[in-house]
Amino acid sequence: MFTAQSLLFVPGHRPDRFGKARAAGAGLTVIDLEDAVPAADKLAARSAALAEFGAAAESGALSGWALRINAVTTAAGIADLAALGDAAVLPPVLLVPMVESPVELKIIANVLGHRCPGLIPLIETPAGLREGHAIGRAPQVVALMFGGGDFSAELGVALAWEPLAAARGQFILAAAEAKVPAIDVPFIGLDDHEGLIAETRRARAFGFAAKAAIHPAQLPHIHSAFAPTPVEVAEAAEALAAYADGGGQAIRFRGRMLEAPIIRRYHAIIDAKDRIDHA
Repeated sequence: MFTAQSLLFVPGHRPDRFGKARAAGAGLTVIDLEDAVPAADKLAARSAALAEFGAAAESGALSGWALRINAVTTAAGIADLAALGDAAVLPPVLLVPMVESPVELKIIANVLGHRCPGLIPLIETPAGLREGHAIGRAPQVVALMFGGGDFSAELGVALAWEPLAAARGQFILAAAEAKVPAIDVPFIGLDDHEGLIAETRRARAFGFAAKAAIHPAQLPHIHSAFAPTPVEVAEAAEALAAYADGGGQAIRFRGRMLEAPIIRRYHAIIDAKDRIDHA
């Protein structure tokens, strides 16, 4: 079950940064073999990532690590998959970029067999978005991620909320239909913390369960924006108590009707608070 609220990417050809990235406190630390790594460094990055996972497994600290491979429709992605098939230790989660068909995920599952980690496909093209619900339903998929950077390039628009609002809406519906959490694209303004908080809150309101980060300094702001506020927690607790006192049937609460779908949202708020308290 995917419960992380944040993902932090670290370039695979910079193993000197792995430890610092892991210590930053992201829900999932992702060693990147794709966009962040020059073609000449792909082999070294792959080796460094697999060595890191092996060391983490030996120390009992493999949980929380992930790997973004190259697209399986590329030579680099095929090489990644072959290396993973031979590796003694696999990360708990694989991020798969540029996915446009569930067949791509089936290939990964077939190659890795029973050792296949949880998969997070990145939806980064209109073609991928059109197949979003089928991709989300593929075996081993634990979440879907909106790849807004490549998507904005495909559309020829800025990587900003408004130009991608329609695509985000379709993406959320695909994730909901597949019953998997949705992960939002990183916010690229490294020094714009207010903008990051505003966009993360907007993503949360839209239905996203997590947001990716490209710098450790973004993590506290993401976590804060996703955390239920004290007002939300108090309202949820009161509503759940009132609903229980009413025999679990639709009742009036603060001028609104409490019914099962609304109660599920209140349960989600309390569950989120409990996860934070026990983190």
